[in-house]
Amino acid sequence: MNADSHPLPRTAPWPTASVPAWRRLAVPAAVLTAVAAAFAYVGAVDPNEPGHYPVCPLYRLTGLYCPGCGGLRSAHAFVHGDLLTALRDNALGVAAYLGFAVLWAVWAVRAARGRPLRVGLGPAHLWAAGAVLLVFTVVRNLPSGGWLHP
Repeated sequence: MNADSHPLPRTAPWPTASVPAWRRLAVPAAVLTAVAAAFAYVGAVDPNEPGHYPVCPLYRLTGLYCPGCGGLRSAHAFVHGDLLTALRDNALGVAAYLGFAVLWAVWAVRAARGRPLRVGLGPAHLWAAGAVLLVFTVVRNLPSGGWLHP
């Protein structure tokens, strides 16, 4: 098969000049607005006071902490600028907040320039993320992992 008969185009069709920048930034802006609203709500409604949020079902049934346990308290502390408390409540959550911020910034810049966001996660990346979640969950439930308890 020669280069001229290849069924896929050489360049991906991505409209740059024909679409105004405000339209290219609409979806990243909407995602940021939704995330900011969620953080604002958690910042305003304290998860440390009982009755505002449901208890983690895994913790309620087994007494074990899942990777998300303490995430709301962590987000509340993060919104209020208390990074040490946020890390204590859910260190993996804080890493996720910061990772989202970086990924969103890259997405917004690429969208403003008229380029698509390409996240090339392969199986190895997904297995690594799963392993981190598993290790975090196991360690925080060990007696020696008390420093990771929410």
